[in-house]
Amino acid sequence: MSSPAERALRGRAVRETVKRGSPGGWTAAPGRPDPLALLQQEDADRVADLLPIRYGRMAASPFAFFRGAAVVMAADLAAVANTGLTVQLCGDAHLLNFGVFASPERALVFDINDFDETLPGPFEWDVERLAVSFAVAARENRHGDQHAWAAARAAVRAYRLAMRRLADLGELAVWYERLDTAELLPLVRKPGQRKRLEANLEHARRRTSMQALGKLTEIRDGHRRIVHAPPLLEPASPPELLAVDKLFSEYRSTLPEERRFLMDRFQFVDAARKVVGVGSVGTRCFVLLLTGRDEQDPLFLQIKEAGPSALQRHLPAAGHEHQGNRVVVGQRLMQAAGDVFLGWMTGPTGRHFYCRQLRDMKGSADVETMDPDLLRQYAELCGTTLARAHARTGDRIAIAAYLGKADTFDRAVADFALQYADQNIRDHGALTSAISAGDVPPANDL
Repeated sequence: MSSPAERALRGRAVRETVKRGSPGGWTAAPGRPDPLALLQQEDADRVADLLPIRYGRMAASPFAFFRGAAVVMAADLAAVANTGLTVQLCGDAHLLNFGVFASPERALVFDINDFDETLPGPFEWDVERLAVSFAVAARENRHGDQHAWAAARAAVRAYRLAMRRLADLGELAVWYERLDTAELLPLVRKPGQRKRLEANLEHARRRTSMQALGKLTEIRDGHRRIVHAPPLLEPASPPELLAVDKLFSEYRSTLPEERRFLMDRFQFVDAARKVVGVGSVGTRCFVLLLTGRDEQDPLFLQIKEAGPSALQRHLPAAGHEHQGNRVVVGQRLMQAAGDVFLGWMTGPTGRHFYCRQLRDMKGSADVETMDPDLLRQYAELCGTTLARAHARTGDRIAIAAYLGKADTFDRAVADFALQYADQNIRDHGALTSAISAGDVPPANDL
């Protein structure tokens, strides 16, 4: 194994081939793939009836488009040189893919919470997507470009400083790092903002399977069943129920032995098809209701289809033939505290799925209400969290040495973020024009 000094030397050497200021501009590469064509390639294996919902949600705003267009940005990032400093990437590290949830010890933690696109790749791809998401969100909040640039820079600066701190820690210290939400409150400077954060955290604590029992179920023909709310939540058909039963059996085998023992204490009750997310709309997803001791001891699980990562065509093979396994392994590597029911399975037609809890004190930031100061603070939080996740799986010493003490990389990525936000506006406009022309499914914004 290389010494810390040798690893730092390797990181600094990368500056010769990919300068820290190189992300500082954005110009579409000659022959840039048509973003709508990239999106429509993802449609090929999705549920056709749900595609209008996907495009309706993406057409709602430039930020909504950005959320659903990880495949577009992946192609753009792959068109330029990268550092080769590899980590386990989230693959879609925008600001709404961070949030709070319960650890197995029932503490409320803040971390990355979406791994559908996870793959090993160059660390800066996640950093750049995170920075752009703050620039796009700031503009959507009408903060102005100066504040948009500052929010993007804050995310990158926090990432750099956190990575440099983590580079000095031992392996176990890095692995055990996590951000408990009790540490968030002192970071919020304004009393009104702190009160709002406390309310949001309390709301997250109430988002449990018991809360979902009252919201997502009803008594039908004397039995508790998941409610019908078409087209977003619909009862599974008899063939789908049989498929879910098979999925559930295989899923159980991917859990550690002690968690299989726990799972066997629950009984399957009902399942329904669910529409989820923005970019994920059209993938097959089911919500499962199970009960333990009695009907007042529920467990809700989500079985979600896992397709190829949006990054896959641009990066070396990661060694995971099963896409559900890829998602689960990536999540376990990057998260400081994981879902005890996380597992994967293969459907009857060979489709890949993964399973997780539907609600376990989960919550996300209300970005639309953030003023420029609070958005910058949230950017710092996300940048710090991303660095911790990357430090677990990449060479944190080499990355820290590449980034250095100066703010060269921070400012360059912030510049890139603003310019790419302009590109995102153009791409969003292309989508709305295509919808008007009938070139993509007519939008339904449910």
